[in-house]
Amino acid sequence: MQELTHYIDGAHAKGSSGRFSDVFNPATGEVQARCPLASAEELNKAVEIAAAAQPAWGATNPQRRARVLMKFVDLLNRDMDKLAEALSREHGKTVPDAKGDVQRGLEVVEYCIGAPQMLKGEFTDSAGPGIDMYSMRQPLGVTAGITPFNFPAMIPMWMFAPAIACGNAFILKPSERDPSVPLMLAELLEEAGLPKGILQVVNGDKEAVDAILDHPVIQSIGFVGSTPIAEYIYGRGCSNGKRVQCFGGAKNHMIVMPDADMDQAADALVGAGYGAAGERCMAISVAVPVGDETADRLIEKLVPRIEKLKVGPYTAGDDVDYGPVVTAAAKENILRLVESGVEQGAKLVVDGRDFNLQGYEDGFFVGPHLFDNVTPEMDIYKKEIFGPVLSTVRAKTYEEALGYAMDHEYGNGTAIFTRDGDTARDFANRINIGMIGINVPIPVPLAYHTFGGWKKSAFGDLNQHGPDAFKFYTRTKTITSRWPSGLKEGGEFHFKAMD
Repeated sequence: MQELTHYIDGAHAKGSSGRFSDVFNPATGEVQARCPLASAEELNKAVEIAAAAQPAWGATNPQRRARVLMKFVDLLNRDMDKLAEALSREHGKTVPDAKGDVQRGLEVVEYCIGAPQMLKGEFTDSAGPGIDMYSMRQPLGVTAGITPFNFPAMIPMWMFAPAIACGNAFILKPSERDPSVPLMLAELLEEAGLPKGILQVVNGDKEAVDAILDHPVIQSIGFVGSTPIAEYIYGRGCSNGKRVQCFGGAKNHMIVMPDADMDQAADALVGAGYGAAGERCMAISVAVPVGDETADRLIEKLVPRIEKLKVGPYTAGDDVDYGPVVTAAAKENILRLVESGVEQGAKLVVDGRDFNLQGYEDGFFVGPHLFDNVTPEMDIYKKEIFGPVLSTVRAKTYEEALGYAMDHEYGNGTAIFTRDGDTARDFANRINIGMIGINVPIPVPLAYHTFGGWKKSAFGDLNQHGPDAFKFYTRTKTITSRWPSGLKEGGEFHFKAMD
């Protein structure tokens, strides 16, 4: 069995804590590797190395730092197939999904190549008599990120690419469920020319997380995961004087108006609700058709599409729509919530509880589920299921549908499908959610815009990637400059009086 490592000081480093976590093949249920769980001492050693390496990197001009990222993009494209296969093997998602994971991270790296432009300060000439004022953006020093299992390539790159472009060192604590790709990314960055110690990968659990939160040298922390953990990290990190951004859970609604193209809406819901087995923070998990006639038409369109979904291992290639969920515990939680929906009175239109894949009986596969007549009091509506389960909540009016999305505690993403521009504009203006799709089911912004939710989906003032990332990973320093002027007479310099 493979024993994985940390990546410290430019080299793979065996864990020394004596503690390990099993890494499964989700398709077979078999343990395929062991991931070391770092002690606080191991984390501290990585921070010490990062702190020693960062000043020279921070003093490197932004254009030279950008060139390292340029080379990194080339290497990501070169190794795309290798990265996707490793990602699929540990996570379970299909290879096309895995390539999308890498690609969306790569796009943020491409954006960060523009760091010289983003790091420019401001200048005011003659702010006062003989006085100029200017600002500069400077790196924080040592920064850190704690990333989730569902996007083991994309989200680490969303964090470390801007941090490194700004001149920081970065400590990455990836998910222990699928840690191989983050280690591979660290190798590629060093091949691209990143100095040793600037990106360290430290695998671990709560002990490593707490060590990050409490370490006095670490200046900022990024996190993506569940809302309870996001609240914990945000509170403890901020209380220790760190800059913190945390992104938590989601329950994304898609409102379907009576005038919507019902085939388009159904296709969108199937892709957004069941793609990647629903293990996406931007997945649509609640459909809100307006009017019973709209709901009946939508359900009629959805059922045959959902029943045709192909579930299987990533090795089946393009013949599979989605793969297994990441662990047995995740599967059990999904099925437990499905049972609660049935018990609480929702109508299970498509029942995937008895799904069983021949030859992969021990894998963590979950069949697709579709609920109708879901109400806000039900657990399947209130909780983030993070699985292939779509709930339908019927609304009598547009205002009622809008209220469902606005009243939910999560505010990550939402969408509306309609042919009416006035309705779409009203929806976009009024909804209290961070990312909005209009006839787009998964409104994930491109790299040059920022990604972030509202309400209990996000904690902190700045979003991920885009211009916000350069603000998050730098401090602004403002200088007021005044130079005395004078005339040289007889070899001496005489200063003029200045007001």
